Amino acid sequence: MSEESDSLRTSPSAASLSENELPPTAEPAGYVCSLTEELVTKAREELQEKPEWRLRDVQALRDMVRKEYPNLSTSLEDAFLLRFLRARKFDYDRALQLLINYHSCRRSWPEVFSNLRPSALKEVLASGFLTVLPHTDPRGCHILCIRPDRWIPNNYPITENIRAIYLTLEKLIQSEETQVNGIVILADYKGVSLSKASHFGPFIAKKVIGILQDGFPIRIKAVHVVNEPRIFKGIFAIIKPFLKEKIANRFFLHGSDLNSLHTNLPRNILPKEYGGTAGELDITAWNAVLLASEEDFVREFCQPVPACDSILGQALPPEGLTSDAPCDDSMRAVKSQLYSCY
Repeated sequence: MSEESDSLRTSPSAASLSENELPPTAEPAGYVCSLTEELVTKAREELQEKPEWRLRDVQALRDMVRKEYPNLSTSLEDAFLLRFLRARKFDYDRALQLLINYHSCRRSWPEVFSNLRPSALKEVLASGFLTVLPHTDPRGCHILCIRPDRWIPNNYPITENIRAIYLTLEKLIQSEETQVNGIVILADYKGVSLSKASHFGPFIAKKVIGILQDGFPIRIKAVHVVNEPRIFKGIFAIIKPFLKEKIANRFFLHGSDLNSLHTNLPRNILPKEYGGTAGELDITAWNAVLLASEEDFVREFCQPVPACDSILGQALPPEGLTSDAPCDDSMRAVKSQLYSCY
């Protein structure tokens, strides 16, 4: 699946310089690029990232934040801002909007983002609801494996699962490799019942998809769904209206046909649970990675929000992320939609 090209970046170009002036080439002491030469080339071709212009691009975004949102409580470090530039192919305006959306999302859904740290989600992590596989796919994408059947609704609400997903995405996006390559999601819907599916109604679906599409700096390259029961037609009917066409086209439903899955994700990178040869699915390694990052998450998500951050009230969050009204999400309406797939 090739990444479709976006509009050209709205950034300074070589034409704006005098003939004798060269673009800056040295990185500041605060940022050291960790990309391999291969990934530098990939970033140039797919994301329009030019190493010789990288610092100028970051400074331009930093200046925009300071001018348009001077009271926004956000990191302005090079490495942090680069996440947003890469996610929007170095288009300054779109990168700025993504940054604002990112913070708006966090303010608009306190049930998910308050006290967001690994130690608060030990039960979810121990359940095996999600993990990151140890091997990347042939394009270098990390594979986030989600298994909804591991969730027992009586133990904790669905928002705890969403917290665990967001926590994992935050950890993954720290890697420049992931910023360039993106991620793949492998969702195993084996054993998902009607009663469990009904927890994921339009209100929750709209908010989660709004974050993933417009409120987080990550590139989702594919979503592979396996072992989906007939009920998944109802689940997907709830999700699809909120998906952009580009993302909707990246959903692949394989059912129980693992050979179909293997045409996209080779057997040598998959655990034996999915017909692979990479051993049994192990959740302990990724859980250890997250738990070792406790202090980072405490600094980022467990501090009081400054009062001046009310400036975000002027910036509307992505569609579907306003948190007050339940958007007529009655359980009866959700179940009737799900029943229709039988």
